[in-house]
Amino acid sequence: MLEFVNVSKSFWTGTQRKVILDKVSFQVELGTSLGILAPNGTGKTTLINMMAGLEKPDDGEIYRGCKISFPLGFMGGVVGRLSAMENSRYIARLYGLDPDYVESYCRWLCGLNEYFDQPLGTFSAGMKSRFTFALMLALDFDIYLIDEGMPSSTDVEFNRKAGTILQERLATTTIVIVSHQPSTLEKFANSAAVLSNGQLHMFETLEEAKQLYDYETQG
Repeated sequence: MLEFVNVSKSFWTGTQRKVILDKVSFQVELGTSLGILAPNGTGKTTLINMMAGLEKPDDGEIYRGCKISFPLGFMGGVVGRLSAMENSRYIARLYGLDPDYVESYCRWLCGLNEYFDQPLGTFSAGMKSRFTFALMLALDFDIYLIDEGMPSSTDVEFNRKAGTILQERLATTTIVIVSHQPSTLEKFANSAAVLSNGQLHMFETLEEAKQLYDYETQG
């Protein structure tokens, strides 16, 4: 499982200290996908990056007893001067997987055709999102981390294939998805939480979480 124990995290904004987490403890059990509601500016991306190990807490401990993905859309693990083909094979070797399989899977899911052999630095934002999402799904993780839902893409075929695969993964893996829109969580989460004022309030259902979220955001 993934576990936070008395974790605190804050940033100095230049005028005040922004508290993201204040001595927060919670667990994500394998088999129970979690949706976290958080208004913009409350630290959604920081929280998901801490789960992935990309950011460290100020205090407390984070225990990762399973394989956790990089966040959907995170580009820190790929190299802009290399092609999508070269990146996919490089990442596959890092994870001890078959480079031929990972490359073929990404080519099929991305649907980028000849652009797959071009440097990532020449890709549009939508193309990069499609590639990193395909790469994430090609690898074998126990928990998949998603910040604000599906990547922004106008490619209908990609959205259909990626959405279908993500739904299938729910049967065998766990998803943690963070968003400011409750509708984004409905397809993927079977438990929910609300990030507010440095605390993470856990609920058994999304409906219960939405009640608190609506109260906090709308009054």
